[in-house]
Amino acid sequence: MKVKFICIGKTGKDFLIAGEQEYLKRLKHYIDIDRIEIPDIKNAKKLSVDQIKELEGKEILAKISQGEQVVLLDENGNHFSSVEFSNFMQQKFNQGGKGLVFVVGGAYGFSEEVYKAATSKISLSKMTFSHQMIRMIFFEQIYRAMTILKGEPYHHS
Repeated sequence: MKVKFICIGKTGKDFLIAGEQEYLKRLKHYIDIDRIEIPDIKNAKKLSVDQIKELEGKEILAKISQGEQVVLLDENGNHFSSVEFSNFMQQKFNQGGKGLVFVVGGAYGFSEEVYKAATSKISLSKMTFSHQMIRMIFFEQIYRAMTILKGEPYHHS
């Protein structure tokens, strides 16, 4: 199953870029994953929070195809251990469909239209992380989930 990862804005720190690249390289052995970066909204300082979320939402939805399962990384989403997340991934793979899409929104979260398109929401922590940092952390967790599903020793439970 094809996996997409949609995010808003560039990652500005070299160490985070290197971490993302490392885990994306590792993931190629397990899944077909596509990282899609949507540029920051231009002139955002002149816009309201709702206008920013609406514009970002339109860009996000334009990258999602009909039949794809959409999972939002959202502070109000379900919390999983790494093993539980690997089971979640396996369930999504078993459900089939055109693909699986994970979405990290911008600084203000998601528009209502994006929430309506979602089939699931997950939260990586009760703590708040930068939108740039969460990308690397999430790629590591997807990699960990894949090694768990394959019975490989990366994850020690």
